[in-house]
Amino acid sequence: MQVYRSLEERFARISSIEDAIGILQWDAETLMPEGAADSRSDQLATLKGMAHELLTAPDTGDLLDQADQDSGHLDEWPRANVREMRRIYLHAAAVPADLVEANSRAVSRAELVWREARQTSNFALLLPHLSQVLSFQRQIGQAKGEAFGLSPYDALLDRYDPGLRQATIDPLFSELSAELPDLIQEAQERQKGRPAVQPLEGPFSVDDQRRIGKQLMQAVGFDFKRGRLDASLHPFCGGSTGDVRITTRYSEGNFMSALMGVLHETGHALYEQGRPKEWRRQPVGLARGMSMHESQSLLIETQACRSREFVTYLAPLVQKAFQGEGPAWSPENLHRILTKVEPGFIRVDADEITYPAHILVRYKLEKALIAGDLQIHDLPSAFNDEVAKLLGLTVPNDSLGCLQDIHWPGGAWGYFPTYTLGAMAAAQLFRAACHADADILPGLSKGDFAPLRTWLRANVHAKGSLMTTDELLVSATGEPLAAEVFRIHLRERYLGHGWGLSYT
Repeated sequence: MQVYRSLEERFARISSIEDAIGILQWDAETLMPEGAADSRSDQLATLKGMAHELLTAPDTGDLLDQADQDSGHLDEWPRANVREMRRIYLHAAAVPADLVEANSRAVSRAELVWREARQTSNFALLLPHLSQVLSFQRQIGQAKGEAFGLSPYDALLDRYDPGLRQATIDPLFSELSAELPDLIQEAQERQKGRPAVQPLEGPFSVDDQRRIGKQLMQAVGFDFKRGRLDASLHPFCGGSTGDVRITTRYSEGNFMSALMGVLHETGHALYEQGRPKEWRRQPVGLARGMSMHESQSLLIETQACRSREFVTYLAPLVQKAFQGEGPAWSPENLHRILTKVEPGFIRVDADEITYPAHILVRYKLEKALIAGDLQIHDLPSAFNDEVAKLLGLTVPNDSLGCLQDIHWPGGAWGYFPTYTLGAMAAAQLFRAACHADADILPGLSKGDFAPLRTWLRANVHAKGSLMTTDELLVSATGEPLAAEVFRIHLRERYLGHGWGLSYT
């Protein structure tokens, strides 16, 4: 037990350093003045280097070996903690400290340049910085791949979702890719037979949007004593253990985008705030990978908050908040707005059916970039070609194309697939929850998320990383991750009768 306690103390210290990194990164995206960028880059690189050195100290491997030998004397949670410690250690030990710091500095610079490049639609401005980030990601993927016996891209996938491989993703995405064009067309044809969407007339003040956003966050269950809401160029959930920061972006011409962004990030935040308290500073207490994390954000945003039940609750709230008048503010019209299928350029504003197409584009391209089959200077044209194939759109500029996301300049290579895998998991989990508790859907119609939140706390949040992703899904839903329930959900909601089918 002394060896295990030593490891617990070490990983708790690493957790504290990572918490500091999280707050500094949040600040860089929200409040930091531009002139502080170079200093912030140095701060982050130094802290990441410290965490890496502590994690890969010469005796860490020996301590883990001894803890493995003594694991028979450990209970279930400590035993799983050792397993997760080793996984994290192996990922870190595979990458030299100088590469960790160099990558951190490159990412910090690229993120700052990306902001200007996106605003001016100037890919050439970002190109040298993105090229450097890609070079470091290839090196990291290569180093981890050699350590784990994986391809470089599989190694990058594994850091976001332990055990996730292209061999798992490819058949699931192949099914979606084959079905999406027809599904999009069918949904649009069905929409033509329904009453036309009546637009909501703005402007909608940012103060009012922020107020209604916070009201909905409280309804969902966000704890404002352990978190906050701010604005950023790209919505995200970050911060630290016990201090969860979420952001959205506002437009006075469209309050729905910010509202759905708030609900999406609140789903992430609920997961973070619901992790097992006694294990929050240990690896086993972390969320079970990004596919599961995305399932929680999409379960709240799309499964729950685009349901007819929730819109019944939402309609009078937003009508009062924005002093709306007329049939455009009816629950029926709001639901048509929230479930309108229309191919668009921006991923984060996409509807449920076209969203996976955006992910398929990015998955294909980042695999090719990591493998060297696509050159970085050809990214804009390749991106535009894939969007044309899957969505039938002609991208007019790079701000609406390959510059719209922060993920690649931010070093998040291997992250994109988790969005659609998360959507699949969200459909499975929501259906299982509604079958388990008949009060969930009626509760949403009253803004009462307690039944849903209680089920998620027990079946997902409180489990941390005790189990693998598939084990967690089997425990909660009775089956491992599959595309079928997600496809059924899309057909029920967008091709079925009325607003969509309720669960009984």
